Amino acid sequence: MAVSKARKAATAVTEAVKPWKPETRTALVRRARKINRELAEVYPYAHPELDFENPFQLLVATVLSAQTTDLRVNQTTPALFAKYPTPEDLAAANPEDVEEILRPCGFFRAKTRSVIGLSKALTEEFGGEVPGRLEDLVKLPGVGRKTAFVVLGNAFGRPGITVDTHFQRLVRRWRWTEESDPDKIEAAVGALFPKSEWTDLSHHVIWHGRRICHARKPACGACPIAPLCPAYGEGETDPEKARKLLKYEKGGFPGQRLNPPQAYLDAGGRPAPPLGAA
Repeated sequence: MAVSKARKAATAVTEAVKPWKPETRTALVRRARKINRELAEVYPYAHPELDFENPFQLLVATVLSAQTTDLRVNQTTPALFAKYPTPEDLAAANPEDVEEILRPCGFFRAKTRSVIGLSKALTEEFGGEVPGRLEDLVKLPGVGRKTAFVVLGNAFGRPGITVDTHFQRLVRRWRWTEESDPDKIEAAVGALFPKSEWTDLSHHVIWHGRRICHARKPACGACPIAPLCPAYGEGETDPEKARKLLKYEKGGFPGQRLNPPQAYLDAGGRPAPPLGAA
């Protein structure tokens, strides 16, 4: 058994370093879907890494996550939602009080304007409820297509592709598309997969980008999809050195959420520490 696994690993690496050849559209679709299937096995518990209990909390948390980590947002929002649990409460808030709570998230003044503004819009235009349509969500202050698809996919169960910085980086490394505009990336990648897979696909790709396929130094030698990756070799290929680059639970560290799903905990994941914890 050990010899078989060793041979399989060695063959995988050998295949991964072969020069990448142009592929047909059919071959691209097959490779893309195989990558997603492989990542689904690696991250069977993939989920949104923002803590939330309802659509309003997810919407606000996603807006706050711009240009900061989900961990920092998760450490900050408990105090925000404890004081302002509904859109009506946040719409009527004193901006200076909200700024003080959001200060750890960075760009706290702009984010305060956005979350108070979207709360007012929810209160005045949607009866205090988060709308479940893309065309309504993108009209809210601070809400673009990426944020809208996070909310639609994870709060309403409506498929969408979340094109964040990790997603953009990986799909281009994998040569799923050469587009650089997020909307065009969304369309190009969406055409490779059934619509029903879009939300989970987003989670798989983003998790892989955060844990293994990093921007500056991807851990190629510890990557489960190395044979399927045209960019193999851009990062560290030595297995031992690559393992030291792994982040979050794969590197022995807690993930992003203070209150992760039970499936994540059952798989060995650990909750993140609250703000101010040692």
